[in-house]
Amino acid sequence: MQKTKNNELPVLAIDIGGTKTAAALISPDNRVTDKAHSPTPVSEGPQPVINRIFSMIDRFLSQGNTGPAQLYGIAIAAAGAIDTDKGLITSSPNLPGWVNIPLRDMARKRYGINTCLLNDANAAALAEHRLGAGRGTNNLIYLTVSTGIGGGIIVNGELYSGASGGAGEIGHMTIDASGPECSCGNRGCLEVLASGKAVAGEAKRRIKEGGRSRLTDIVSGDMESITAEKVALAAGEGDRLAMDVISRAAGYLGVGMVNLANIFNPEMIVVGGGLSKMGELLLAPAREVVKQRAFPLCAGAVRIVAAELGDDSGLLGAAIYARLR
Repeated sequence: MQKTKNNELPVLAIDIGGTKTAAALISPDNRVTDKAHSPTPVSEGPQPVINRIFSMIDRFLSQGNTGPAQLYGIAIAAAGAIDTDKGLITSSPNLPGWVNIPLRDMARKRYGINTCLLNDANAAALAEHRLGAGRGTNNLIYLTVSTGIGGGIIVNGELYSGASGGAGEIGHMTIDASGPECSCGNRGCLEVLASGKAVAGEAKRRIKEGGRSRLTDIVSGDMESITAEKVALAAGEGDRLAMDVISRAAGYLGVGMVNLANIFNPEMIVVGGGLSKMGELLLAPAREVVKQRAFPLCAGAVRIVAAELGDDSGLLGAAIYARLR
């Protein structure tokens, strides 16, 4: 395995999501200099996904002078509970069948280069803290609200990983102990109540029960094609049902933020992921819940803002993490 680390070399960063995987070369000054995407065929199991990831890496390494010796290292961010010390994806609600997958060591063995593995939301938290909305803060919570919900915690300027690398699974805090079943196996998690999947599901349920909505026209009557993005589009046009669905999700998100504010007393909660594109439609009701329900000392200290780095946050954060190790 490559032993030396040259800070003038780029990091090859990989961000494995539940629907797509991104790869990019990240320069020493944290610029994305090349980027590619591939679908994540999660229904096929771990090995086909891993094969696609390695194919993406192979393509990067076959371009020009970008061989393993021309890289600082490979940094992989993945959804799920990650044991960073052992380099294992121990489990992942968004990656079915991924149990104790030694992805870090698999990549190390294949490419003979320094490789690290961390949770994708932890990576995004690092990026937003160093490069994005959280610049200048010491204590920050990052929430990614997309198909699922994840998070990352910055304490005293450093990523907090917990005893075994599993800290930051904010989407799986219990909000309603008798609520609907979550993909993780528990009930009433924040993810099952406030994620993009939850928003789309709630809109479908209401329409099927007789609710009137512009969404029916937007999807040409195909209820199964309703997505959180389309719910946001309808809400932006003043659709009452869509606005109520988003308000409901924002309320649950706010309850989750109350817990975070009271436990961690952060300066900032940064909201990223696909639903953050809703902007104030999502954030304003969540802020109001925090104002009403969190301890005044904590509520008064925290700012709740949208993330700045978009889809590149996981890639950038993975590269930052690799250089910190």
